[in-house]
Amino acid sequence: MDDAGTRVGVDVGGTFTDLVTVRDGRVDVDKTPSTPAAPEEGVLTGLRDLEAPLAEVGFLGHGTTVATNAVLEGEWADTALVTTAGFCDALEIGRQDRPDIYDFAAEKPTPVVERDRRYGVPERVDERGEVLTPLDEDAVREVAADLRDAGVDSVAVSLLFSFESPDHERRVRELLREEGVDASVSLSAEVLPEIREYERSLATCLNAALKPVMDDYLGALSAGAAGLGLDAPLRVMGSNGGLMAAPAARERPVNTLLSGPAAGVRGATHVAGRRGVSDLITMDMGGTSCDVSLVRDGDPLVTTDTEVGDYPVSVPTVDVHTVGAGGGSIAAVDAGGALRVGPRSAGADPGPICYGRGGTAPTVTDAHLLLGRIDPTGFLPDALSRDAAAVREAFEPLADAVGGSIEDAAAGVLEVADANMERALRVVSVERGYDPREFALVAFGGAGPLHATALADALDVPEVVIPRAAGVLSALGLLISDVTYDYSTSMVRRWGEVSPETLESTFAGFEVEGREELAAAGHDEADRRFERTVDLRYAGQSFDLGVPVEGPVDAAELDAVVERFHEAHERRYGHAYRDEPVELVTVRLRARGVVDPPDLAVEDRAGDPDDAVDDTREVLFDGDAYDVPVYDRERLPTDAAFDGPAVVEGAESTVVVHPDQTATVDGDANLVVRPGGGR
Repeated sequence: MDDAGTRVGVDVGGTFTDLVTVRDGRVDVDKTPSTPAAPEEGVLTGLRDLEAPLAEVGFLGHGTTVATNAVLEGEWADTALVTTAGFCDALEIGRQDRPDIYDFAAEKPTPVVERDRRYGVPERVDERGEVLTPLDEDAVREVAADLRDAGVDSVAVSLLFSFESPDHERRVRELLREEGVDASVSLSAEVLPEIREYERSLATCLNAALKPVMDDYLGALSAGAAGLGLDAPLRVMGSNGGLMAAPAARERPVNTLLSGPAAGVRGATHVAGRRGVSDLITMDMGGTSCDVSLVRDGDPLVTTDTEVGDYPVSVPTVDVHTVGAGGGSIAAVDAGGALRVGPRSAGADPGPICYGRGGTAPTVTDAHLLLGRIDPTGFLPDALSRDAAAVREAFEPLADAVGGSIEDAAAGVLEVADANMERALRVVSVERGYDPREFALVAFGGAGPLHATALADALDVPEVVIPRAAGVLSALGLLISDVTYDYSTSMVRRWGEVSPETLESTFAGFEVEGREELAAAGHDEADRRFERTVDLRYAGQSFDLGVPVEGPVDAAELDAVVERFHEAHERRYGHAYRDEPVELVTVRLRARGVVDPPDLAVEDRAGDPDDAVDDTREVLFDGDAYDVPVYDRERLPTDAAFDGPAVVEGAESTVVVHPDQTATVDGDANLVVRPGGGR
């Protein structure tokens, strides 16, 4: 699919809202402060400031934090749950694991739906979908009367084994409508038709609780954009790394919980792919957090085991690990005298002290300012002021605590922040059996390029790639992502009991749904792709592994799938049991509407890198002061090469090249930094 005209990607972060515009191969970037109280206002402000005429915009992609923030803050709609009688407390019981195994006073997260809003109705189907107890429709009507009187905004319906037979859930929805319940309804058979009662109920309740929130937001955004003269269809980034049409996002907001981070991973994968790099670790550091992920063979790893805040969310998501380390992360000394950084953040308002917007707490960005790594007169938009004296004053208590100078305290803040991010990078690589020395590190976000080069040294990563639009790469990722929908259903049974006909029929049914949704999004048959997978496990195991299914399903393919599972199990856990029975757990299909990425190639620039030096500034590394050249990234020629220490300033991010590192500029104007003199 090729959307004509100007293409715009908008990603809302905790501090800034980023916009990328591509028109006739030209890439323009912009940043505007986010507006957490009314996030659509920041987006609309950015759209108003675009140089391109909005009437010419043919594509609008959006990465949103609305659903994420609602979950983190517990600000969602008044929601009720209708479930099988006797199972109202599944949300409360959850799993046997505790947040902290050694804390006997630890409490589980507050249930999404309060106890007096949970209703059980008599009904029962078994694990094969056979009806054991018919649905008691009179009981549903009584529940409907209570819901009507309570005036709830949204209802979640999660009945036992509805993934095998959704008829009872659908009938509950019909009865609620017949009885005049004026609320949105989410069915578990549509939100997450998979095993594990707690996870399925939780995902359905989250979806129900978020629907009014997302509906209001996307409604206000769409209306505001139309008022500006922009009539391009809005596409929203999903947690799975693919775009979805706005109506789908309004119907399934639980699938947008990692919208922004997923867009960044997609952007990084595209940039690395153009360099011929298919194995990479992504690092997106913004104002409030740092998101890291791993890409293997050109495909971001996808998981159904993700936590957002205190809640496990089992919908397919790009496997992103997040830590509270961003440019706005606040530094403080704890009761034991140790220096801590994050997870509290100064956010967008008031932001770091050096933003001049009323911030008083020392942050990571302020530490960079004190060490000379960012220019106090040039790294912020003209609308924001700087106050270096206030920054120094705020760091004095930290200096007293560490027993050194203000600069020592600033260096300590960066070391702690780097340690937090190094642990996160190890989680997605070393702890999952991958060697960081075999991967490139792609760093982006407003703060990522400031830290990535130090982390590369710590992890022996061979190269760091900083895209030319590093500060807004998540917004750029929106412009190159496919439209993607995931379908699944659990079918728990021994693999030997699975017939090729049953599996093929299940996939074919999903493909019908996928074709309908992709057609509604404007994708014709030539642009549609379908990827089949199954989740398998050894009989008796609690968790499973996804393996691909290639081509039409026949007996030979069933045998091939089992062998792929053994190989995947051995790769992941170091062993396989080929004589043990294998169990099918879930059947999955991904429907992809291929989007033609815009032409982002840049013209070769000739010249001498020395001509791009704007200034020389004193910068501290490991306590030593260096007179460091400061390069203007926009003026660096293609194939430029220079040694560290150096600082490279771009329109929306700054790169720090440490001593003993080398930097080059590739044909796409990416900055490539190699630690240890290019080893």
